[in-house]
Amino acid sequence: MTTTRRRAVTVAAALAGALAVPATARAAQTAPGAGGRPRPRPLPRAHAHNDYLHPRPLHDALAHGFTSLEADVFLVNGELLVAHTPAELDPARTLASLYLDPLLARVRAGHGFVHPGYHRPVQLLIDIKADGAACYEELDRLLRRYRRMLSEYADGRVRLRAVTPVVSGDRAARAPMEAQRQRYAFYDGRLDDLGASVPAPASFIPLISSNWNHSFTWQGSGEFPPAEREKLRTLVATAHAHRRRVRFWAVPDTPGPARDALWHELLAAGTDHLNSDDLAGLERFLRAYDA
Repeated sequence: MTTTRRRAVTVAAALAGALAVPATARAAQTAPGAGGRPRPRPLPRAHAHNDYLHPRPLHDALAHGFTSLEADVFLVNGELLVAHTPAELDPARTLASLYLDPLLARVRAGHGFVHPGYHRPVQLLIDIKADGAACYEELDRLLRRYRRMLSEYADGRVRLRAVTPVVSGDRAARAPMEAQRQRYAFYDGRLDDLGASVPAPASFIPLISSNWNHSFTWQGSGEFPPAEREKLRTLVATAHAHRRRVRFWAVPDTPGPARDALWHELLAAGTDHLNSDDLAGLERFLRAYDA
């Protein structure tokens, strides 16, 4: 049995023991998706940037096969509300109601997984917009209510489950997270973390995210400058050597040849997540790329 297969079996067994799934829910693994269409094959490299701005947060991205989603949060009167700016806050749009509750329902209906038959965690990137330490304290309390579906760090060991929360945004969340011996979230690092004299372990920082424009000038038109191509490949290789995944945000996202060219270069370099607001466009690109 291969290492990948052993890992899948281990994760599946852990989830099966943690979540009670009735026979009718198990049958849902092979049931058609919405509208009678077959469920889409999950896309390991598809990340839904600002996912909550779509008509059906979470559900639209999952229907396109996405396996990573992003939600921005603010702490308001003890509730974690999902919005891009304070002006857009709505008490009804909580992290629990938009993401955690429907994810739990999906996991229960999918025999322990968000995408039935996809034996890898779905990443939930939680971008804290302000008050990092206080916001994480409340987030930690909230996540513990959903711990049976969440990947866990405890005393130096990681146990993968159906959903892996990763905390991004306000950097004040880092200190309280790093001090925990047990947690149900991980930390989104930056390029500086790759060059730290004493780097944090991958069990704390499994993901490195960076603004594309802070490191590269190329926007997809014309030739990719050779020095920038080499820089990209070196950054990704360095992250992978430390068992970290890589995502760039602020990558040009206007449909067209320039975006396609840039996405091709990102994949050729081994970038783990392509970041987009265009769910259908990224799905089409990845399915054609992997065909």
